Amino acid sequence: MTKLPTTMRYVVPREPGPPDVLSIAEGPVPQPGPGDLLIRVRYAGVNRPDCIQRAGHYPPPPGASPIIGLEVAGTVAAVGANVADWQAGDEVCALAPGGGYAEYCVAPAGHCLPPPQGLSLLEAAALPENAFTVWHNLFERGRLAAGETALIHGGTSGIGTTAIQYAKAFGAKVITTVGSDDKAAFCRKLGADHAINYRTADFVAEVAAITGKRGVEAILDMVGGDYLARNLRCAAVDGRVVIIAFLRGSKVEVDWMPIMLKRLTVTGSTMRASPSERKVAIAASLRERVWPLYAAGKIAPVVHRVFPLAEAAQAHALMESSKHVGKIMLDVG
Repeated sequence: MTKLPTTMRYVVPREPGPPDVLSIAEGPVPQPGPGDLLIRVRYAGVNRPDCIQRAGHYPPPPGASPIIGLEVAGTVAAVGANVADWQAGDEVCALAPGGGYAEYCVAPAGHCLPPPQGLSLLEAAALPENAFTVWHNLFERGRLAAGETALIHGGTSGIGTTAIQYAKAFGAKVITTVGSDDKAAFCRKLGADHAINYRTADFVAEVAAITGKRGVEAILDMVGGDYLARNLRCAAVDGRVVIIAFLRGSKVEVDWMPIMLKRLTVTGSTMRASPSERKVAIAASLRERVWPLYAAGKIAPVVHRVFPLAEAAQAHALMESSKHVGKIMLDVG
């Protein structure tokens, strides 16, 4: 096996702040603990939580790398004790607790998956954070089933493009909200049955018209703020509202009466803080039920742009502009 270097390049914020605080630093290569893989990173995904961590508002969980980055793909460089199913040289994509914006990253072996057959490492790196999040929240917590209708906010985000494709692949109808007519057209091309430009139309009224005032069975929301009350109005009887982020804030006044009147379930989760055992179970479900869909070409990751690792600041600025469609990626080299 090739001898590992002792140091690596990684991205670090000089201080909490806007995107331009990010720069390249050099530090020691991490070592895999029992049950871990050390991954030589080829590509890393950029996600909203990364921006929040950079700004100083999303500290890593205890024991996790302080380096930003939650998903990577590359090759296994070393395996920790008690790892039986992986060996050095294997291609891998991983949901990491941190450390992704670096040449080497440690991830629990149970949170790692082989890239779906036929996908490149770039495409594989675009999968873990969104795949784990969408599968757990839309299908496990949201219990979306074939024949039901899902309302997916932020349809052209990484989460949105993934959720649209998964929902359609498993037999649901999809309504999504976006911020422009061009984005609406993209979502319809991706498979959404209806795409609503929230800047020019009231999505509550549109959902009522589309569903004959019945509402939708499952809602995936990362917006929060005034969307919280509006989601309750969009939900069908026995509907499920799943919250995964609060881009417009989490402290709002809401009339919760629709929860009782329509027997609604309101739930949510954060993937990074979820127990390891849950992530292991999600990984197993993805490998069995979702990875074959990628291999068959029935669904595909949407990659908007790839930046060199040294341009992580530009990648974060693009993420915060919301002008992207799909995933923003870093080429680690």
